[in-house]
Amino acid sequence: MRMLLKITMDTSASNEAIRQGKLLNTLESTLRELDAEAAYFTVEDGCRTGYIFFDLADPSQMPKISEPFFMGLDARIHYSPVMNPEELRKGISAITPS
Repeated sequence: MRMLLKITMDTSASNEAIRQGKLLNTLESTLRELDAEAAYFTVEDGCRTGYIFFDLADPSQMPKISEPFFMGLDARIHYSPVMNPEELRKGISAITPS
């Protein structure tokens, strides 16, 4: 299932990860491992934030994906299932008007 992984990084912890050269390593290894469809990075509510779109084949992958961000960046993690336009079209087409 296509998922959106939102990573909200603690500023102090991510500052330290940058100083130690670990932030980019964590992000790059995650993007490779997930074979991410897309990834975007911004600031949200004053925190470094990443949005990664990928296919989650098995929910048991979630701890392996999340823990590097919890342990190394004191991050908050959120997963949301998402659809592309074709999937949305298919889903809406399946709705039968009453």
